[in-house]
Amino acid sequence: MSEADSTPPVTGLILSGGGARAAYQVGVLSAIADLLPDAAHNPFPVIVGTSAGAINAVALGCGALHFTDAIRQLAKVWQGFHSHQVYRSDWPGVVRQAGRFIGHSLLGIGREVPVALLDNSPLRQLLERELDLSGIGASLARRRLRALAVTAFGYESGHAVTFYQSRAEIAPWQRHGRVGLRTRLDFEHLLASAAIPVIFPPVKVSREYFGDGALRQLAPISPALHLGATRVLVLGVSGSSDSLRQHPSRPLTGTPPSLAQISGHMLNSTFIDSLEGDIELLDRINRMNRLLPAAEVTGAPGFQSVEVLVVSPSQPLDQIAARHRRELPRALRFFLRGAGATRSSGAGVLSYLLFEAGYCNELIELGYQDAMTQKDKLSQFLGLENVPPAVAAKGPAQSVAPQPVSPEPLRAGS
Repeated sequence: MSEADSTPPVTGLILSGGGARAAYQVGVLSAIADLLPDAAHNPFPVIVGTSAGAINAVALGCGALHFTDAIRQLAKVWQGFHSHQVYRSDWPGVVRQAGRFIGHSLLGIGREVPVALLDNSPLRQLLERELDLSGIGASLARRRLRALAVTAFGYESGHAVTFYQSRAEIAPWQRHGRVGLRTRLDFEHLLASAAIPVIFPPVKVSREYFGDGALRQLAPISPALHLGATRVLVLGVSGSSDSLRQHPSRPLTGTPPSLAQISGHMLNSTFIDSLEGDIELLDRINRMNRLLPAAEVTGAPGFQSVEVLVVSPSQPLDQIAARHRRELPRALRFFLRGAGATRSSGAGVLSYLLFEAGYCNELIELGYQDAMTQKDKLSQFLGLENVPPAVAAKGPAQSVAPQPVSPEPLRAGS
């Protein structure tokens, strides 16, 4: 056996972006929590997140000393979500922000202050209340975590910047259009990574304004590999090709697309296409490696095989969002109606903005069931020899059921 074969693999977890769609990831993580035999065991030494996935990633990093407890607390927050916890959804807040946006974008008023369609100041308050970032340092010091990273997009430099906090001396990197910078993660990094373009305002980090990390993120899997991962679990937020075949698109009507319909495709292109393209590229490299002599592969940096397991929704999330569209706050529903976001054809945009309990809980349940469908693959991937027998009969109603809660902050050692 070669030295490479005897080295234990380093498992990376990749949490993609997608606004409210990230509730699906919480369902998958809840299933993993039920599969883990040790409540304190963190199976992901490397955790990388983008956009709303960055918030989930940091929540896991803060609580990595007691990993399954961190997942359950994260699930409680998502289960009780309401839009007003993420952005101003009341009439005064929506009208004021709409006026600012029009004045800024069309009249050039107040250009020195970044503005967007929605005011997401409540999100900062939520993050500061629920996350104790000192837990990251504690997890790194006790070797429960190797590296934690979030990716944001620099509007001036045009680079996808991965900000990472690590235990080992992992060297920063620079590739075409993407950069890795070692730092101490703060709330600004999270807010910047989750700032969906136009919808949420950009955030200044150091000397540059940043927005959602999914923008121009050419290689979403790459940061995890730079941070030392040798295999990765990817939690996506788009329907797989199998689900799209089972749920075919609606018949063509020949009517002009609404603004919401166009925006939905743009958001899908931003959050989904690059990740799926990167997975396809990695799959081709792995196939090529199986055809080459082992010596040639070992001597070619960047061409080593990387085991990838993907868990993605088995149902189209925009169709689920369409069923819950009446949960959207009335003020926001009024302003989005003209753009077509409250119609089924515009539900793509809605699927990113619908931070409401009914929608989020259905995504959590879907994620849990999709993960349990791949229970054997997940157990093998994570090296879990003995899966608790009760897991097979347990469902999300028993493990992540919606209930009124007041979760404690994710603190170091909690």
